[in-house]
Amino acid sequence: MTAYDKVRTARSTSRPTAQDYITEMFTDFIELHGDRRYRDDEAIMGGLAFLEGRPVTVIGIEKGHDTIERMRRSFGAPEPEGYRKALRLMKQAEKFHRPVILFVDTSGAYCGIGAEERGQGEAIAENLMAMMGLNVPEISILIGEGGSGGALALAVSDRVWMLENAVYSVISPEGCASILYKDASQADKAAESLKLTADDALKLGVAERVISEENIGTTEFYKHLAGEISKELEILEKTPDLIERRYQRFRAFGRFEEERK
Repeated sequence: MTAYDKVRTARSTSRPTAQDYITEMFTDFIELHGDRRYRDDEAIMGGLAFLEGRPVTVIGIEKGHDTIERMRRSFGAPEPEGYRKALRLMKQAEKFHRPVILFVDTSGAYCGIGAEERGQGEAIAENLMAMMGLNVPEISILIGEGGSGGALALAVSDRVWMLENAVYSVISPEGCASILYKDASQADKAAESLKLTADDALKLGVAERVISEENIGTTEFYKHLAGEISKELEILEKTPDLIERRYQRFRAFGRFEEERK
């Protein structure tokens, strides 16, 4: 598959959404609503649950399945209220010493006028800062699209995993092609340059693990993933200096060469 083929696969409406993962992998899920400032944003869902008997906070960006649901959830494009709801749940998790599991699937944050007026950039920035200092284990899993800051706002974690056909990028291939080549139809070329696939992210150190999509959507798939998350949480819960290690993880991003004359 080419990089752009993987983009198409990540966008497929037949892929499991965050709600599917929560329903199949967690028990006794209690959804919590609202940011306590403005309203509830249905593009982000989250609440309390148990993962193989361990109490956790689980949060996911939800696109929905059919047209009506996708419209209600803004096609998985969160507004400031969604990010603030997620932040409220993460701070609650820290207070009660619960690890945080996050499922990321968005083409990007909602870019409407209302969202900008209510502080979209500030809401994302506040999440980035808060997640970096959260004193509980955090695992983010990219299950489809990982678009720009809208995805990163739920991915400043100790571990970032990606499904093998998920993508993670600062901009969509179409947007990149429009800027670089003045032609959105060259999105396939842009996708290769963006290094947005799970394998690319693994090589660059942006993700720690690529999850096979063999049997995706089956009971076996969800059970295996739940077990892997539980194992990783056991490691993270015993890891000293968790916040410092998280900080160093992100400080290590980026490579450059300097030429001296």
